[in-house]
Amino acid sequence: MTTEEYRAIAAGLTLPNAAFIDGAFRPAISGKTFASINPATGEELAEIAACGQEDVDFAVSKARDAFEDGRWSQLHPAERKEALIRLCKLMTRNARELAVMESLDSGKTIYDCETVDIPESIHCIKWHAELIDKIYDSVSPASDNHIAMVVREPVGVVGLVLPWNFPLLMMAWKIAPALAAGCSIVLKPAAETTLTALRLAELAHEAGLPRGVLNVVPGSGAEVGEPIGRHMGIDMVSFTGSTATGKRFLTYSAESNAKEVVLEMGGKNPAVVMDDAENLDRVAAHIVNGAFWNMGENCSASSRLIVHKAVKKPLLERIAHHVKEWNVGDPLDPETRVGALVSKVHYDKVCSYLDRAEKVIVGGKTHKGAFVEPTVVEVSGNDSVLAREEIFGPILSVIEVGSFDEAIAIANDTEYGLCASIYTANAKRAIRGARSLRAGTVTVNSFGEGDITTPFGGFKQSGFGGRDNGIHAHDQYTQLKTIWIDLSDNADEAVD
Repeated sequence: MTTEEYRAIAAGLTLPNAAFIDGAFRPAISGKTFASINPATGEELAEIAACGQEDVDFAVSKARDAFEDGRWSQLHPAERKEALIRLCKLMTRNARELAVMESLDSGKTIYDCETVDIPESIHCIKWHAELIDKIYDSVSPASDNHIAMVVREPVGVVGLVLPWNFPLLMMAWKIAPALAAGCSIVLKPAAETTLTALRLAELAHEAGLPRGVLNVVPGSGAEVGEPIGRHMGIDMVSFTGSTATGKRFLTYSAESNAKEVVLEMGGKNPAVVMDDAENLDRVAAHIVNGAFWNMGENCSASSRLIVHKAVKKPLLERIAHHVKEWNVGDPLDPETRVGALVSKVHYDKVCSYLDRAEKVIVGGKTHKGAFVEPTVVEVSGNDSVLAREEIFGPILSVIEVGSFDEAIAIANDTEYGLCASIYTANAKRAIRGARSLRAGTVTVNSFGEGDITTPFGGFKQSGFGGRDNGIHAHDQYTQLKTIWIDLSDNADEAVD
């Protein structure tokens, strides 16, 4: 579609602005609201319900009612599957509306929303829906006088706390396995990006999810996120966001009901390019994509290029060439590859790193108080603040090395361990590198995160407690129960 056609859709949208609790839109109990801002223009999109402790309490009580009476948790797996498949069909029918809403709210390009975020969200929910009636429980090897069943049961009421960089996709990553398991949900979208979460909850209700099963409570971290983390009626929390915020949920859990906590947090992900890497033009394309996709607002972004000195110059020349393809502009223009950063606060943070850049190789310019060009900077070593801190913007830091061992050591010299990549033509070196890199996902001769079938999460301060994606995602939303059945005829035989 053309930019004008997307703008026409945007002008005709009815934007949700209230909490969605117990199957209906509701204002915050306090009556307070906050502004949802289009980061590309600075214009207000809507006044959103600013919820607080009372709203969280209400949502948890309704979620608990839904869980305990079994309207979803005890539904036959095939029926839960059919409801989620209906949701996928409704999302497909409303895909363009969701894409435009996502772009307006987050600054993401309509190109990414149309080709990645919305279709991947639908695929994620469908994949987990199809898995519902295909996960088998087990029987342990007990004696002839016993049967020991090991069964999965939904963990209960779960709190889901989302980031702002992939609002709808991260919602799908969490609600899909949680709903598949039979849990009830109290979900907090990021305050910067609330619209599509509210719209998806409405579509889920239309698809047949019973009231109280999926509740969306918008608001700030202090007013909604912390009450979710501390709530005695919530059985587990899954959080995606910054490492600093994620750690707080461990404190909230320890100071409340010791609820289970799963954290997917930050990254400072290395792309290691060795002197024998083949097809440097292809390598450059992968690195540019990894560094600048979604404006670099990506926890798995390739933010550190660790390159062997023998190929550094030709690789940087090719990177500079590919960066030209990543134009900055109106997010609703389908030709734009780099949209607006999510907020003025975040824009200022990213710009503060530009001010500390030692040597800018490519880019470095900013536009209209919202846009930052894809930027490549060379740093003196891994101790540079640009090499150590997660910038979460379109800035790639380049570090020169002279050997494989030095490259791996620098790659691992970080508090994070989410993703990494290694580029080499030597199969043995590739496998050694992949095994040596301390990260939850390691790609070889490419940038990526795997797909819906592969678990996603990190080592060290990048993750804790579980994984998103794949069958492993279901583990965080279920409890294992042992059912021990005595088959003996008399008391003597019953004794082990």
